Amino acid sequence: MRLPGVVIFSLASLWLAGCSSTAGVDALQMPSNETTSSVVRPSAPVASVPAAVAPTAGLAPMKSEAPMKSEALAESDRPFGLAEEETVAFATPELPDSAEPPVEPAALMSPPKRLSRAAPAMLAEPVTRYGFRDAKPINFGKVSPRRLAVHGVDVSRWQGNVNWDKLRAQGANFAYIKATDGGDHLDPMFRTNWRNADAAGLKRGAYHFFYWCRTAGEQADWFIRNVPRVEGALPPVIDVEWNGDSSCKRRPSRATVLEKMQVFMDKLERHYGQRPIIYTSPDFYRDNLRGAFLDYPFWLRAVAQHPSKVYPGRKWLFWQYSGSGLSQGVRGRIDLNVFRGDERAWRNWVGGRQMVADAE
Repeated sequence: MRLPGVVIFSLASLWLAGCSSTAGVDALQMPSNETTSSVVRPSAPVASVPAAVAPTAGLAPMKSEAPMKSEALAESDRPFGLAEEETVAFATPELPDSAEPPVEPAALMSPPKRLSRAAPAMLAEPVTRYGFRDAKPINFGKVSPRRLAVHGVDVSRWQGNVNWDKLRAQGANFAYIKATDGGDHLDPMFRTNWRNADAAGLKRGAYHFFYWCRTAGEQADWFIRNVPRVEGALPPVIDVEWNGDSSCKRRPSRATVLEKMQVFMDKLERHYGQRPIIYTSPDFYRDNLRGAFLDYPFWLRAVAQHPSKVYPGRKWLFWQYSGSGLSQGVRGRIDLNVFRGDERAWRNWVGGRQMVADAE
């Protein structure tokens, strides 16, 4: 059917306007239809989470939570409970119970950038008063994490509204904060925690829960979009685990796992100027990471035994020694961690001037 000229002109104008409105949109920044979280829910009540948080300087405007296909709990967010090391056996025995592994200098590669101006987290001295308790205490003997000076926490939305001042007073010197998982999920408490942890004087860093059903490149882009590049922040963390409760049941080969991790870490290192830290759990380490990434710092989960027995021969920078910590400032339970080194090593690491290219 032949249309009048005016009608044809109007339709053409509308079509052109629609095209121009979508030009230049970065598809990687759009949430996909893929579910990236698991279906596990915490067994304890969770504090209410505000529906929206005002943007913070240096952070990208927060997307509406509506497009997120699932806000269920990822394995990295489990609020408490022991990990798999009770059932994961390694052939190589390490130290006898009576022996205490030496506290070696921390792997001081890629320390945080030095701030060009004063900020609370850089001015504060380490807090060595240990005020944390544990709902499921473990007797580590002579290798107790209490013998190390610098303790910290990791948090996500499941800790609700954290009183960071009280948490620091209890002995938290640093906090790793859940930022993203997969390629489309942002922890709704990330921005609040990121801002308030720094204001309370804790060193802060962000972590990403890696999802094996998404490409490494788009996951890195999603993390970079949502985690600001600021001086004084701790190096970013890639959290790699097998998550049996996830909608993604894929378990790639060891070669594929290492390749995907390398792509992700290379992108983050180029963007942030810091070598990422690898967080992992015993079963995933056994299957994929023994003997790999020797020039990367590791953050190891070992809540029943010392890391030297759970991860024989692996040097580590952080040790997650409890998933059932109790502290003022947090309702419920919280993960507890410790830095491998004394106060002087901690100050040297967080205040280091050298960047990745200068690391040994």
